[in-house]
Amino acid sequence: MDAMRLIGATRHALAQAGTVQDIVAEAWQAHALAEAIGGHLTVYGPVPARAEARGLGEAGSRARAALYHPALRHPAVRSGCIRAVQLSEVHDLRRTLIALAELLGDAGIALVGVASGTEEEALYWSCVESIDAADECRDRVRGILRHLEVRERGGAA
Repeated sequence: MDAMRLIGATRHALAQAGTVQDIVAEAWQAHALAEAIGGHLTVYGPVPARAEARGLGEAGSRARAALYHPALRHPAVRSGCIRAVQLSEVHDLRRTLIALAELLGDAGIALVGVASGTEEEALYWSCVESIDAADECRDRVRGILRHLEVRERGGAA
């Protein structure tokens, strides 16, 4: 499935999430998608951007791992319904990266709400760690976009 469709589905699900459990689960899905897109671009992306893509995948993995909280795992995640595993193509790389950055920003904002509203210290720190790793994902996305700009201008990256 194209990355843009997966990003759209995840943005919609995050916007509809009403409980802490649902918000955390959808942020987890967003980070899994960052990891998957990073992995895809590491193999199929522009050669000069592959190191940034690898970093994107690793940061997505850390962001996702930080949200592991057994009491909060969403039934869809427990049953293996992970949207990111459906990623098969990235048609419009620039548009996909911009949309991914927006999704990660939305997930971060949602996690700030969870962190500020919880009295459970472990959940608070899980959200903070995940937000931090997601910020690194966004930095990596910006790096890939810079490589694309250089390539489009005909320069070396």
